[in-house]
Amino acid sequence: MTTTENDILQALIDLDQAVKTIRTATPKPDLAQMFKRIDTLTAQLPKATDPSLLHYLHKKSYEKARLFLQGLDAENAQGNCGHVD
Repeated sequence: MTTTENDILQALIDLDQAVKTIRTATPKPDLAQMFKRIDTLTAQLPKATDPSLLHYLHKKSYEKARLFLQGLDAENAQGNCGHVD
């Protein structure tokens, strides 16, 4: 895993945790800033990045991207776009 992919994974984990606690968190997490960070990191990925990961990130399928980066891509269900991986 590249440094950028690792940074994306950590940002996705942080986002997942923030979403899970948003109802009770005080102050509320800045989700917009988290999305911006993920987009910024995604733009830094090289062209040789796995097409499945790029697909997930560009479609904002952040849970699928997180599972992919954690080596759990087999747990990803087919999306509306027909992309299984």
